Amino acid sequence: MAKGEGAEQYSNASLLNKPDGIKLAKKRDNRNGLSVCNKICYAIGGAPYQITGCALGFFLQIYLLDVAQLDPFYASIILFVGRAWDAVTDPTVGFLVSRSPWTRIGRMMPWILLSTPLAVLSYFLIWYVPPFENGKVVWYLFFYCLFQSLQTCFHVPYSALTMFISSEQKERDSATAYRMTVEVLGTLLGTAIQGQIVGMANAPCLPGPGDIVANLSNSSMSVGLNASEPAISLEHTRTAYMIASGVICLIYILCAVVLFFGVREQKESCRLRSEPMSFFQGIKLVMGHGPYTKLVMGFLFTSLAFMLLEGNFALFCSSTLGFRNDFQNILLVIMLSATLAIPFWQWFLTRFGKNTAVYTGTSSVVPFMILVVCIKSNLIVTYIVSFFAGVGVAAAFLLPWSMLPDVVDDFQVQNPESTGHEALFYSFYVFFTKFASGVSLGISTLSLDFAGYISRGCSQPEEVHLTLKVLVSAAPVALIIIGLCILYSYPINEERRQGNRKLLQEQRDNEVDSETDSTELANTV
Repeated sequence: MAKGEGAEQYSNASLLNKPDGIKLAKKRDNRNGLSVCNKICYAIGGAPYQITGCALGFFLQIYLLDVAQLDPFYASIILFVGRAWDAVTDPTVGFLVSRSPWTRIGRMMPWILLSTPLAVLSYFLIWYVPPFENGKVVWYLFFYCLFQSLQTCFHVPYSALTMFISSEQKERDSATAYRMTVEVLGTLLGTAIQGQIVGMANAPCLPGPGDIVANLSNSSMSVGLNASEPAISLEHTRTAYMIASGVICLIYILCAVVLFFGVREQKESCRLRSEPMSFFQGIKLVMGHGPYTKLVMGFLFTSLAFMLLEGNFALFCSSTLGFRNDFQNILLVIMLSATLAIPFWQWFLTRFGKNTAVYTGTSSVVPFMILVVCIKSNLIVTYIVSFFAGVGVAAAFLLPWSMLPDVVDDFQVQNPESTGHEALFYSFYVFFTKFASGVSLGISTLSLDFAGYISRGCSQPEEVHLTLKVLVSAAPVALIIIGLCILYSYPINEERRQGNRKLLQEQRDNEVDSETDSTELANTV
């Protein structure tokens, strides 16, 4: 018998026969396995980011223009600077999280716990119209940036927590599917709360010169409408926005509490963490990994496409399609469809692979983006198109977060001595997507200013309609095509993914054996 084989048999025998070895093996199995309750509690923690993000993404632009009554130029500055600041804070927080020490409640949980109260307060004040005019821009810019910073302190550790709830790739993928389902439910909830509460008190539009002429030519109808319409003032609309934000704040706190008490963060394995590195060393580390760079750049363009659609679709429905009183219901249909489609895409990527799911899911929304601007203003057709578009939106939610752990695993296989950098990979991905979001919102709002957008106008110039069609259709389609071309060169296929999983499992098994030997030696002494 070879010496190595004898040592291996001895090691296996000692693991099975020694009580400490049995306990350690059982502990490892329990640690890697996640119950359904654990997965649900973990998933609920992702809801606040999507609820607030959906409310801000769909409604902040129209709120600043029509309710706070800011000039489109200043609104574009607030949206761009706020998102750009948010993007900068992501790698910064990721860098700080990666250097955080382990505490009694974990390494990620303290960030989540401490950021929640201040994030809730700053979010509420974003939707409050201050009783002064000169400092409005500063008010919204300050609280928008503050909320984005505090939200980052919640979301970056939460995203990196995926790598610490289990060491099993299958368990992490399953938990990610739960998370994506709840996050899409969060977008549905955010759209429903914000849209339905605000929809009951829509800001009254102001007729332009053309509208006045039309009303004069049909004065009897105008008088009838004025007599039957309820007296909803701008103050009612502002109050509705504050009520909606208050409800969302309560949900935010509840989700944070469920996450804290329902998820146990696992301490890193017995491998020593790498020495702390500088911020720019962290950038070089993550961007130097080829698969990560290609994945991030590909999803950067596809995410930018969906962000353009999200940021301008409410204005497109209310101004171009003429559904001023129904746009919140159209948004709700999109999010409802996306929620129902998440389990389908999870099955699809399991059955056909993640790379195939990316191409199928992302490209499926393109025909509906084109159709929504080609059809005439028909409410029923718009509902149908929006429902099928939501199926593609679901894929855009699920796939990036399902593929990021694969890139982190690939990095760990190629760099076994470099550990503890999970938060950097997640934070830089969020950085690029948020920076792209800031650019898209800033440019789109500024382009509306150049096109001559009229705040609270009952009708808009033809240039505004054309601009909105480009922003919700032509530009997103072009960005999706670019993103899919980049993802074509993404090197991690199913074979490589499974190979990485086996190699990492062997490393963890070796660590368990080393820990067992150490325990036995300590007991012998």
